[in-house]
Amino acid sequence: MERVLVTGGAGFIGSHLVDALILRGIAVDVVDDLSTGRLANLASARHRGLGMLSFHQMDVRSESLVELTKRRKPSVIFHLASKTDVLASIEDPYEDLTVNLVGTVRVLDAALKAGSAKVVFTASAAVYGNPPSSKLPIDESFPMVPLSPYGASKRAALDYLDLYRSSHDVEYTALVMANIYGPRQGGSRESGVISIFTKRCLSGRPSMMYGDGQQTRDFVYVGDVVDAMIRSIDNAGGLVVNIGTSVETKISTLYELIAKETGCTLRPRMLPQKHGEIERSVLSNARALTQLGWRPFTELPQGIEELVDWYRRNPDEYLYIKNRSRLDMDPAI
Repeated sequence: MERVLVTGGAGFIGSHLVDALILRGIAVDVVDDLSTGRLANLASARHRGLGMLSFHQMDVRSESLVELTKRRKPSVIFHLASKTDVLASIEDPYEDLTVNLVGTVRVLDAALKAGSAKVVFTASAAVYGNPPSSKLPIDESFPMVPLSPYGASKRAALDYLDLYRSSHDVEYTALVMANIYGPRQGGSRESGVISIFTKRCLSGRPSMMYGDGQQTRDFVYVGDVVDAMIRSIDNAGGLVVNIGTSVETKISTLYELIAKETGCTLRPRMLPQKHGEIERSVLSNARALTQLGWRPFTELPQGIEELVDWYRRNPDEYLYIKNRSRLDMDPAI
């Protein structure tokens, strides 16, 4: 039986990837320190997997990861474990650096010593910084000039992927993700605006919108992202590949879509624009089409409908926060 390893596999995106791998008959080792991931996210995979899923609570920076990988010998390592909070990276760049860069080097070392065929790495559009509107949608040739420690740590990790490939023949594909949304996404500061807006609408709380709401983002559904990851197993070796819809959506338009789907009549609270915020962000997916045979198949209204339906079937996911002050601290974007 083929075996793979997924770091961050109990998280939002990782757990969806684990579900898809199990359904394909692939055995999965999940490594997660549960700092943001949850064992509950793996319940369906554990139920379907019939012994195909193994969980290991472990920090991705730990030397134990190398020993585990040498024992389990995964053919592919999907590396999703990461700090993803841009504001937190500014507050504590050291923690962001060690998890995102040192953790990636540990994964590459583990892949080398276990003889794994490939590492599939996930990065973020934050590596591109704030490109001029004339360059949108951004393709992979655009210079990477990150504006945050988070973006810088992901950019540096790409250099190490190249280094291990050229020096040690460790193959990789690096997927640069647009704004991902879908079921199981949390409601904390690390979460996306769609999750936060949806939770607030369903719980009867006003949402917050920074600036004038004219900022744009490229929103891609988690199921589409997982499809791209699985296609990366056998394709796009040594390449950076954008995974997005190539469609810009204004934050104000996004809120209207969510309010309509949830039946919310509350208007968002308008707050001053955050310093250094990227005004427009959208990724070209032309390379993904040619190298992975991938294109997004979930349009934004459909994805929001599926997400709202999931929340309604899982009300504890949006009603669990009882402290109003914490809710009011959740950013919109």
